[in-house]
Amino acid sequence: MTAGNLRSAYGGESMAYMRYMIWGDKAEAEGFSRVARLFRAIAHAETIHATNHFTELSDEVGPYLVASMAGFGQGSTSQNLEGAIEGETFEIEEMYPAYLETAKSQKERGAVLSFHYALSAEKTHAEMYQRAKDAVDEGRDLELGPVQVCEVCGWTAEGEIPDKCPICAATREKFRKFA
Repeated sequence: MTAGNLRSAYGGESMAYMRYMIWGDKAEAEGFSRVARLFRAIAHAETIHATNHFTELSDEVGPYLVASMAGFGQGSTSQNLEGAIEGETFEIEEMYPAYLETAKSQKERGAVLSFHYALSAEKTHAEMYQRAKDAVDEGRDLELGPVQVCEVCGWTAEGEIPDKCPICAATREKFRKFA
């Protein structure tokens, strides 16, 4: 069951990457360059989650049909941010807690870690997207400093690079800056 959850999470994170890149282009076209940068930074974090899930599936070989929750549609930047918040909230409240508990019960330590990293990072993503939506709904671009993404777990934060990631304890050298 954990392998199926990893495949589903891999598919969902992969699609989130593409969705956020497309929505970033839309934000850029609508004059919200900092919202676009946020979409791109979080898209990068989603690739880290997908990579972690994929790596945990190293023993799985062959084709699989992957069922994943995925939001579709492109609207205004405000609507796209709402879609991003809904997607992140689904992962935080439903998907990752269930996947994490299943992996724990099956004693799949690598999957537990991968799901923990993603769940923890998604919480910051939802908060950042809400700030962006609030700004856009007021007709202005998001006030946004440099965005830092941990290359190990995908934790995302605004501002200076921390000495250590609060999720995985990776050192500051393991962060990618989106400025």
